[in-house]
Amino acid sequence: MARLSGLAVGAACLAQLVAGLGGVLDGVPTLRDPRGQFNRRQDRAALAARDAAELYPVHTLQVPIDHFHNDSIYEPHTDDKFPLRYWFDASHYKEGGPVIVLQGGETSGADRLEFLQKGIVAQLAKATHGLGVILEHRYYGESYPTPDFSTENLRFLTTDQALADMAYFAENVVYEGLEHLDLTSAKNPYIAYGGSYAGSFVAFLRKLYPDVYWGAISSSGVPEAIWDFWQYYDAHNAYVEKDCIETTRRLTYMVDTILIGERYTEYPQRLKNAFGLGNLTRSDDFAYTISYGISGLQGLNWDPALNYTGFGEYCGNLTATTNLYPELAALEKEARELLVAGGWEDILDELTPKLLNYIGYVDATTVQSCTDSGRTQDSCFTNYNTTYYQQDDLSQDWRLWPYQYCFEWGFLQTGSGVPITDRPLLSRLIDVPFSSIVCREAFGITEPAQVDRINKWGGFNISYPRLAFVDGERDPWRAAGPHKIGLPPRENTVSEPFILIENGVHHWDENGIFPNETKPGLPPKPVVDAQSEEAKFVKAWLKEWKKDSRRGGQ
Repeated sequence: MARLSGLAVGAACLAQLVAGLGGVLDGVPTLRDPRGQFNRRQDRAALAARDAAELYPVHTLQVPIDHFHNDSIYEPHTDDKFPLRYWFDASHYKEGGPVIVLQGGETSGADRLEFLQKGIVAQLAKATHGLGVILEHRYYGESYPTPDFSTENLRFLTTDQALADMAYFAENVVYEGLEHLDLTSAKNPYIAYGGSYAGSFVAFLRKLYPDVYWGAISSSGVPEAIWDFWQYYDAHNAYVEKDCIETTRRLTYMVDTILIGERYTEYPQRLKNAFGLGNLTRSDDFAYTISYGISGLQGLNWDPALNYTGFGEYCGNLTATTNLYPELAALEKEARELLVAGGWEDILDELTPKLLNYIGYVDATTVQSCTDSGRTQDSCFTNYNTTYYQQDDLSQDWRLWPYQYCFEWGFLQTGSGVPITDRPLLSRLIDVPFSSIVCREAFGITEPAQVDRINKWGGFNISYPRLAFVDGERDPWRAAGPHKIGLPPRENTVSEPFILIENGVHHWDENGIFPNETKPGLPPKPVVDAQSEEAKFVKAWLKEWKKDSRRGGQ
């Protein structure tokens, strides 16, 4: 969900960001390594997914495209079905064990196979002698209900329809090689797990289909849909190195003072020129383009193969007290004049090297790739691109999550929503009209998302027996869930576990390591403790299943 970019610098900043996590970020990258660390992280993750795909063949179940023929939003209705993909691992299974289903969420289910091999699904299956499953979400990966992603055909891409898919799956699936066993939810306890969007998804699933799914674990779930989600940056303000946050606020204030307050002067063009973006026409596009770095917090992970170092690198640039880019020394006078125009005449000596490093960071991580491509800056960075938004064949999978958030989820991360008494981390030019361009241009959606369609299940207050909420302390997305900073803490019980992983970020409990891997300090103790607690309460839930009179227990 977040925008990620990368450059290398700032060992001290990286160390502070992951204090207490042992060897999570060993091997801080060198200064002049633009994007390299992020690309290598993606390469390692892709290799892991490929290796897992060789172990687990893909299967499909024919599922109704339209589960709700009485709801007019799905007109014209259809009786057709589509192949919903899934993968399973029966290596830990013993008769009577549960079925652990991980909901793939807003990506290909193949991207989740690592968790079947050595992550949370593997751990729970091993602990309970269960069958592990990865279930792909409709429209994502290759689970296509329609021949294209036109707006009309995306009408079936709703949370309601996908929830019904997951229930239908549990009630009807027959696992290859286990055909002699009835492994449907009628005879077996089904436990759902999901992270992020899928985390809120399985929470709703537990409430909506309690007789199908015996329990659910919502990891970093976001059950409170919010149209203008400026609170995404609450965790940054609370947990990120103060110098990085304060510098970002100050430089963002400079940007807004110039682009908004001085918009009829020469300074906006001078500011763009300084950042190497003088040919980017629109000021809101410019403000958005230079903001990528601060948005990388949620990419931190305890696993080096998944960890995104770019956020620490961004903070390293903005907290350095000397110019890290010698070639920008000639720009120092211009930087000082821009800072004066932006309202920071009193602390010029402090902010000048930080502004130069910000410029260097943006150039290395963002501008250079466009320059190297030979494209115009508008074609690289503008969000106003009607022609692009009109593409809707099956290769345009970028349309899927935007359709969901435009239609019913929201989560537009803005700077304009921040109270006027506070200095935002994003430019106030990044407002709702700007952030919802894709809604209007790609889907013709001109009104705010229908968040009531999501919040009807409880929002911040959602709770249900055998429904667990697991969150990371530093996760920006906790602002849309029951662990939101400022909400009263809940009691952590076996029936309704409520776990906050110390120093954790986005669904840190989902991934794992092989038993024979020797990585000192990994996973970090807070993650190990959370995963151990998950196994314990799932076992307790299974004991309840066996005692339940409806299941033939005593």
